[in-house]
Parts: sequence; C-alpha cells; structure tokens
Amino acid sequence: MNNQYFILRHGQARSNKYDFVSSWPEKGYNPLTRDGKKQVKQVIKKLKRENIDLIFSSDVLRAKSTAEIIGKSLNLKINFDKRLREINTGDLNGSSIEKWYGYFGNSNRFEKRPPNGENLTDVFNRAKGFLDDIDNKYKEKNILIVSHSDLLVSFQGISKNLFAEKSFSIKGQKTGELRKL
Repeated sequence: MNNQYFILRHGQARSNKYDFVSSWPEKGYNPLTRDGKKQVKQVIKKLKRENIDLIFSSDVLRAKSTAEIIGKSLNLKINFDKRLREINTGDLNGSSIEKWYGYFGNSNRFEKRPPNGENLTDVFNRAKGFLDDIDNKYKEKNILIVSHSDLLVSFQGISKNLFAEKSFSIKGQKTGELRKL
C-alpha cells in the first residue's frame, strides 16, 4: 500500500450499550455514550504520536462524532464517505442484536442478505473499493479511518491479501480500539 493506515472503531454508542443494530438510515438517535467519549479521548493521545495527515470517516452519527472529536483535537478536516457506513441491516435496522443474529441462524452471512440489506461479501467489496480509491489518490500519508466493525475487519483482511471469508476470521475491534494496518 502507498500509505500508512490506522483504523479506529467508533466509541461506544447507545446501540453498543443496549444491544441493537443501527445502520443507515439511522432509525433513532444513537449518540456516543459517556464511556464512548472517554474512549475517543484516550485514543487521541496515541494518534498525536502518529502524525495523522488525513481522516476519513463514516457519516453515521457514532463514527461521525468520534471523528469530529479527533479532528478538532488534531486540527484536521474530516472527509466523510458513505462507503465507510455500517453494514446495511435493511429491514432489521433498529432490531435487537438477538433478532439480527437469529435471522441468519446457521446461514452463510457472506451469501444471505437481510431484506433490503447487505451481506458480508457486499461490505468487503465496499471496503476494497474505498481502500483502492484512497490508496491510488494519496501517497506516503498517515491516514486514519473511523468506521464500524465489519468494515474494519475487511480492511485488515484486504491489507493481508485475504478473501472476504478469510478476513472475517480476524478478531473484530472493540469500540474505541485503534489498530495499524
């Protein structure tokens, strides 16, 4: 890759605390929790040492808020990109985590989609398209990407030249967790 990438999962939001799925369009107000804001402030210390040049973020509220806190602290503009949004949970948007996973049962989440939603292959391909575009556009930059669990797992797999199915064997990031690709 032409750049150094840092990937950050947004800080804890209400959906994480109360176990419901929240994708685009957001069905309800899903801000960062008090703990989520603390997580973001803690990661800023690490980011200051990395000399971040650019920040790209999902425009979903919890990621957007995370990126804005960081951008203000690092004095950087945020580049919002729809391709960094949470997996599209379709008609299950706003439902409980239990209902979300129950919908899939033992099905292959790389093939099966919720009604009007995406599967993990769709997410992986969206992540790949984003990373290819950014990597071709910039050279030798330190780039922070603020997004959601499935996108961030995809980025890690892509950086290791893995296919979608193998990428998702990588352990996902906790809220507020920073990783270097």
